[in-house]
Amino acid sequence: MRIATWNINGIKARHPNLLRWLEEEKPDIACLQEIKSVDEAFPRTEIEALGYNVETHGQKSFNGVALLSRLPFEEVNRGLPGDDSDEQARFIEGLFATDKGPLRVVSLYLPNGNPVDSDKYPYKLNWMRRLINWSKERLALEEAFVLSGDYNVIPSADDVHDHDAWWGDALYRTETLELFRELKAVGLTEAFRACNATPHLYSFWDYQAGAWQRNNGIRIDHHLLSPEAADWLKSCAIQKDTRDWEKPSDHVPVMLTLNCHQF
Repeated sequence: MRIATWNINGIKARHPNLLRWLEEEKPDIACLQEIKSVDEAFPRTEIEALGYNVETHGQKSFNGVALLSRLPFEEVNRGLPGDDSDEQARFIEGLFATDKGPLRVVSLYLPNGNPVDSDKYPYKLNWMRRLINWSKERLALEEAFVLSGDYNVIPSADDVHDHDAWWGDALYRTETLELFRELKAVGLTEAFRACNATPHLYSFWDYQAGAWQRNNGIRIDHHLLSPEAADWLKSCAIQKDTRDWEKPSDHVPVMLTLNCHQF
């Protein structure tokens, strides 16, 4: 089973690229972030024509997540539990039947948190704590699950082109990294690093200052796996080529392969 995460930075602007990528790569499940669309406006018809079931958790103009799946959805839940006042569309989960049992897949868009001296940073940290609590509850059920998305977290100096330039940013500072380590420490495997120790491989390049051309990137798009899902881990790779396409997202897909389903 191939599961991709991709922050597409606007479904309206990136719809042709998304369709091209779906046709070329044919992921079994695609986790999208920053669709920047209400559910009713999401262009599902052409995606469904490619054989995908579509579930969205949208929001006008910003945020928004989606799951596109060649497998039928057994269950769909929207919103990260733990704060009934949180109206931002950042979390959608689907449950799927595989040859090796149920698999829960989450598409998440963790808050950016900048500027750190605003209320956006406490919101980010609280969101991460809620994600830790969600993960603990799911782990207690011994369920196979994958948390895929744009985490807005640079895990280490190996995941940033310039440590000094980024240190102190909401994506790369002590409090953020401590919570990310706490999340993994509950029993989750970060798939890309489990498969590849090569430093300075990135999933995001800013549109400004020739970042892509200079390879001034950061790695902030991750798949975290429960122990049961980690047992199925086969590979995880960054698909850089989409960053060179016309009107690209500033993120590229990260493709996870699990040995749990035969089509």
